[in-house]
Amino acid sequence: MADEEDETGFDEELDDGTSGVDVGHGKRKRLFSKELRCMMYGFGDDQNPYTESVDILEDLVIEFITEMTHKAMSIGRQGRVQVEDIVFLIRKDPRKFARVKDLLTMNEELKRARKAFDEANYGS
Repeated sequence: MADEEDETGFDEELDDGTSGVDVGHGKRKRLFSKELRCMMYGFGDDQNPYTESVDILEDLVIEFITEMTHKAMSIGRQGRVQVEDIVFLIRKDPRKFARVKDLLTMNEELKRARKAFDEANYGS
């Protein structure tokens, strides 16, 4: 009986359109819908996926980012998010850790390439 009441309350929360995130009045602004639609298509979904699917996925992404940010703020230097904190949090997930490592390496390569390009063009 108590389970039925919890499920009913949960459904009502989903139907309000805010998905637990308020950004002023009315529906919240969708930040990643264009990118998520492209990613969903790239991973085999329809070229124009259902808006509800994109919204649910975006809610999950925002929830993940929020949780990781809060965790990162609680370790290391209080109140600051640093790259090392994120790496520390994902160190036990091999796929995420490898991807972050690749992205950080690529970022360093891009910085070096920009610096070399600027030195070649401006003769520093």
